[in-house]
Amino acid sequence: MSAHATSTAANVELLRSTFAAFNADDLGTCLANLAEDFVINLAGVPQMRGRDTWRQGVEVMKRAFPDVTVQIEDVVASDDRVAVRLTLRGTHTGEFEGIPATGRAVEYSSNEFYRFADGVIAEEWICSDTATLHRQIT
Repeated sequence: MSAHATSTAANVELLRSTFAAFNADDLGTCLANLAEDFVINLAGVPQMRGRDTWRQGVEVMKRAFPDVTVQIEDVVASDDRVAVRLTLRGTHTGEFEGIPATGRAVEYSSNEFYRFADGVIAEEWICSDTATLHRQIT
C-alpha cells in the first residue's frame, strides 16, 4: 500500500474512532482529534472556528438529545478528504432551538465532508436533514 493510501486509510480510521468516542460521550477524545483552529462549515450558517465552538455545538445537541448516536452508513475517502453519510438517532428530552422537550424519538440523516491535516481533523462541511428533524419534534 502506498503512503498516500495509508494516510487516507488512517484518516478514515480517525474519523470512525472520533464518531465512536462521540457515541460513548467521550468529548475529550473528540476534541483531541480536532485541529486547534478547526473550521466548521454548517449549511446555511456563517463559518465558525475552534474546538470550543465545536464543543458548544455538541453540548447543545447533547442537552436536547442526551442519547444521540451517530451511525456511519457510507464512507468515501480520497487524499485528505473523507465523506460520510450518517444516521443520527436520539430522544428529544431537552429544549432544542426554542422547542421544548417532546420525549419523541428522532432519526435523521447528515451528509458530511472532512479534511485532514497533520494527523487531525482540520475542517468539516455538514449538511444535515434538519427539516426532517424539526418535523419530528414539532
